[in-house]
Amino acid sequence: MAVGQSWAGRGTGAAVLAIVVAQWFGTSLWFSPSGAVDGLSAWLGSTPAQFGWLIAATQIGFIAGTLLSAATGIADRFPPERIFIVSSLVGAALNFVWTLGPSDLVLVWISRFAVGMSLAGIYPMGMKMIVKRAQAKSAQALAWLVAMLTLGTAMPQFLSAAGAALPWQSIMWGSSALAVLGAGLIAVISQRGTAISGREEKPADATAPPDVIESQPAVTEDPALRRLFRDRMFRAAVFGYVGHMWELYAFWAVVPTLVITALTHPGSPTALATTSFFVIASGVLGCVAGGIISRRTGSAKVAATALAGSGLMCLIYPLLPEVGPLLIAALALWGLLVIADSPQFSDLAARHAPAELTGTGLTVMNSLGFAVSVISIVILQSLIAAIGVSAVWLLLPGPVLGLIAMRPLLIRRRAPRTDPDE
Repeated sequence: MAVGQSWAGRGTGAAVLAIVVAQWFGTSLWFSPSGAVDGLSAWLGSTPAQFGWLIAATQIGFIAGTLLSAATGIADRFPPERIFIVSSLVGAALNFVWTLGPSDLVLVWISRFAVGMSLAGIYPMGMKMIVKRAQAKSAQALAWLVAMLTLGTAMPQFLSAAGAALPWQSIMWGSSALAVLGAGLIAVISQRGTAISGREEKPADATAPPDVIESQPAVTEDPALRRLFRDRMFRAAVFGYVGHMWELYAFWAVVPTLVITALTHPGSPTALATTSFFVIASGVLGCVAGGIISRRTGSAKVAATALAGSGLMCLIYPLLPEVGPLLIAALALWGLLVIADSPQFSDLAARHAPAELTGTGLTVMNSLGFAVSVISIVILQSLIAAIGVSAVWLLLPGPVLGLIAMRPLLIRRRAPRTDPDE
């Protein structure tokens, strides 16, 4: 089934398709240094630990950007299309400009931090645009969106494989060019009127399904964050997501290392980059399949199943026999499961946030999740160099605690029905 076919109206379907492709292009900025790790490390003269902090700079910048957005309410004050376009263009410029300057690790770290801040206007705003359009089918639409985030994360590895003979800067330039294209796509759907612009804003409660609208409290003068976290189900979705994020980005960050370890003879850098690309990109299938299944089972069950599955892979991977094809297959399965729950957590958070605070709620959730990812990335990068593959057990507490946190979302459907006509 093609993206957009399941949503009513050709205009809405085209807009959803444009958004998910723009998300793919825009988020290619995220891990662009990972695709150029050898050349970039040599240019900077950085150690593996220093390079790990360079990856973490983007995460820290994203956290700062989401915190700023949540504190100021920017995510709900301006049209998400406008924020997405500006953020994509700024991020593309920041990702490009430092490659033309001198070799300076501090300067590059600052630039990557700023790229992370710009991504705070890309990823959450993509989710908000999807929720506003897909409405009752937002779980499936968000699955496509996060699938494109996954593909965007894998793109630097693809660019590395495709341009092996080119200088490392070409990977950074390619990512920036994709982000500009993403901004252009959103600009086109906005100009054609298929996007929801500021002058065509729907009622605040139009972003939530009817059953959620009825249960939402009236607008009060309470601060936004207090209103959001007062809801038990919103808290369960957010903290389930936080457990998921402890595992996700740290796993993605060490995929090339795990691939090298899995293959006794990893071959050329092109083969390594191609294998790493497919391990990360396998998450696209997980996201899409999870979105389809969620229409029958609900988002909470899909999220819990994927979270439990990725936790199980985390537990057993270091125990597998050292057989290259088996280890690569296990990594691909892990890559499929580790991201499949992400769109479902986003859908759950959007459904249980007050409708007028959807953007802020999603931004706060992202901020908390990415905050813990910085810690796991830095620690795992150091441990895996010191003790090897068994270091991935560090990630196991994330899925375990995430499953415990999201328990209210799983047991709430067991409540007896009270319809007097039944």
